Amino acid sequence: MRFDETYSGKVFIKSHPNYEESKAVLYGMPMDWTVSYRPGSRFGPNKIREVSIGLEEYSPYLDRELEDVKFFDAGDIPLPFGNPEKSLLEIETYVHTLLKDNKIPMGMGGEHLVSLPVMKAVASKYDDLAIIHFDAHTDLRENYEGEEYSHSTPIRKIADHIGPKNVYSFGIRSGMKEEFEWAKEQGMHLYKFEVLEPLKQVLPTLEGRPVYITIDMDVLDPAHAPGTGTVDAGGITSRELLASIHAIAASGVNVVGFDLVELAPVYDHSDQTANTASKLIREMILGWVK
Repeated sequence: MRFDETYSGKVFIKSHPNYEESKAVLYGMPMDWTVSYRPGSRFGPNKIREVSIGLEEYSPYLDRELEDVKFFDAGDIPLPFGNPEKSLLEIETYVHTLLKDNKIPMGMGGEHLVSLPVMKAVASKYDDLAIIHFDAHTDLRENYEGEEYSHSTPIRKIADHIGPKNVYSFGIRSGMKEEFEWAKEQGMHLYKFEVLEPLKQVLPTLEGRPVYITIDMDVLDPAHAPGTGTVDAGGITSRELLASIHAIAASGVNVVGFDLVELAPVYDHSDQTANTASKLIREMILGWVK
């Protein structure tokens, strides 16, 4: 089920040609309609596909090859330019279709707001859903300069939807004081600055639960990922983020969907960030799609 059945362009390396036979579906959400600083993340999904050709199919971390996992690259969801609400509806509708077909949704952004409709769709299928969120920013605002739908609001909205105690944020190092206070008052699990060690402590408490994971590329320090819309100094290394992906893979959590967002390739002419994103997605597929 590709969006354009005549499509003959780039797909992620070793994606399976058949939707029906695939366990998981990779898709792009090329939207950056609400960004407050630097646009360009709508070009992220195709750049990830483009550079994936340089990846080895084998992961020495996990001792698995992409051939071991049947996943289908559906291409990019055709989103109406400049219309956030209709775009979110299109994304949610598509993900509902994937879930109805018992596929694992694997999204590529796009700004972080695109994760909201995916998480809502997944939450409608799994009653006890937990969210694991890697990011430099809290994303807990109720609105941004009067706009309800913003890349600054998705985690607040999903927390309101499934309950703040079911949301676990890691690597957070930026946000308004009120956002941090709200998280503390509501019992949300927000871990500042660090990722791997607090994640290792949390994972045993989530064993057996359905978990959706969203990774914002700006959780990485700009030295490791300059190609993102809102860079923020003091982040983690790519090695630590890879180790976190592998820790989740080795845990007892049931990963029911995931995404990687906020790659803006125009700000990194070396493609360093895109290559990192592509490798992260390889590890996520091999580690989380059993």
